[in-house]
Amino acid sequence: MPEPPAAEGPGPAPAPRRAAPGEVIRTLTVDGLRYAYRRLPHPAPLTDPVLVLGGARQGMYGWTRIEELLGPVTEVITADLPGMGRADALRPGDDNLLLCRAVERLMDELGPAPLGIFGYSHGASLAFTCAQRRPERVARLLLGGVPYGTTEAERAYWLATVDELAAGRPEEFATRVAEGMLCTDPARHVHRRRLAYNYVRRLHLYEVARRPDAAAELYRSLRRALPLDGGLTGVPTLVFCGEHDNLTPPHRQRAFAATIAGSAFTTLADSDHWVVLERGDAVAELAYAFFTGATGTPAGEAVPLPEPRRKETAGPRAGRH
Repeated sequence: MPEPPAAEGPGPAPAPRRAAPGEVIRTLTVDGLRYAYRRLPHPAPLTDPVLVLGGARQGMYGWTRIEELLGPVTEVITADLPGMGRADALRPGDDNLLLCRAVERLMDELGPAPLGIFGYSHGASLAFTCAQRRPERVARLLLGGVPYGTTEAERAYWLATVDELAAGRPEEFATRVAEGMLCTDPARHVHRRRLAYNYVRRLHLYEVARRPDAAAELYRSLRRALPLDGGLTGVPTLVFCGEHDNLTPPHRQRAFAATIAGSAFTTLADSDHWVVLERGDAVAELAYAFFTGATGTPAGEAVPLPEPRRKETAGPRAGRH
């Protein structure tokens, strides 16, 4: 199957790109698994280095707009953690705490100075857990689309979705993924809706064709999710999501933010869980404002964000989700 087309904004990009000037790529191991990180050094950074941790299909080459905005003022670090990109696949007994240890190993490799961490979706759960375990290493924490408060009905939907893949029906699997992740309600405007739907569906078809262990990996992630309880203090934190996110909806994101002392919460208009694709510029601007302190300390008020440049008609289809 051909690779999916490159997407605008900090969405996932499965193929490596031409090396950025000065970039450094290092390989690490955790519990015998090889993985890598990519560092874009800065000769005179104006703020703390920023580590970006994406979702389950977002590796080290998927954050172009973040790099373009933050790169001129600080170091940016991205990663292919185990099970992502070109890193080693996870094994049947591995859990998400192994991924947390991989992140902590990466942080130690970068040196003792605190880091800003941006975690999105699955990456948000890793970033938050690492901040709980090593708060002294985190200068600021930006969390988007946090998988918090998932209901039993939602968990059943996703297990049934992976069942489609395990039964050899990748097309049905990819359709259920797209319908479950994206807002398909035509009454709610989502910027770049058709692009997002087609891209997410095709991306997952590509990934399952590339990784024969994909079903086992997805079952593991669903059944061994990090708890995300216990709160957090002492780390300036901003939580955000798309206003029409039905996978990690705003009311749950606000409730999660309330567990973090002094945190702030905001939504981005005309977007859903794939806000990083639909409104990549706005996500990058939010990250820039937060990590450079423009939103205040610890997190301050939500920064005003630009509206999408153009409107679209309602999306490709309406579904249950």
